[in-house]
Amino acid sequence: MTKRTPRQARRSATCGAVLLAFPCLLPAGIGAAWADALDGELAVQSAFVSVEDGVYQLQARVQYPVNDQIRAALRDGVTLTFDLEARVERERRFWTDAEVVSLRLRRELGYHTVSDRYVVREAARAAQDSYPTLEAALAALGRVDRWPILVESQIDRGRDYVVSVRAAVRRGRMPDALRVLLFWTDDWQRETGWYSWSLPK
Repeated sequence: MTKRTPRQARRSATCGAVLLAFPCLLPAGIGAAWADALDGELAVQSAFVSVEDGVYQLQARVQYPVNDQIRAALRDGVTLTFDLEARVERERRFWTDAEVVSLRLRRELGYHTVSDRYVVREAARAAQDSYPTLEAALAALGRVDRWPILVESQIDRGRDYVVSVRAAVRRGRMPDALRVLLFWTDDWQRETGWYSWSLPK
């Protein structure tokens, strides 16, 4: 028989007490529903860089999953965090590639009950954008235009470089009541593989 640690025992007791006190808050199968909430297509569909005044700017298109579970979670006060990672590496024949830059574009999606709109916030700026539907918000999140990732002074024209992009989505903040009831969904996250191509010379 597996012996539980004191911490595990306290956690189990706390959860049991909450469920006994509020049985109506935990419909049958809610754990499975949340575990599958990010089901659907998640892929970097296209990506490339353009050069303007010595600055390499990333253009990317990402397809994010959309379903009724995501819609319900957002309306219950959960937020989603969307990360787009970009890295540039110098190719080396007899050793691993050398990293030149590694960047992350982080944005958050939430739902505003009063306005009945989906709100997208970017961590690097105070402004926010709102959309009438979840589909419109996810489409906006999937468009990245003219993101500066590199300047010419960081590279050697005689070398070969590879650009790689990866997208990820995970659960962000959630109301305290849901955090207690759904503590087992901490791994609610997905990411794509790396989408790579050679940096144009």
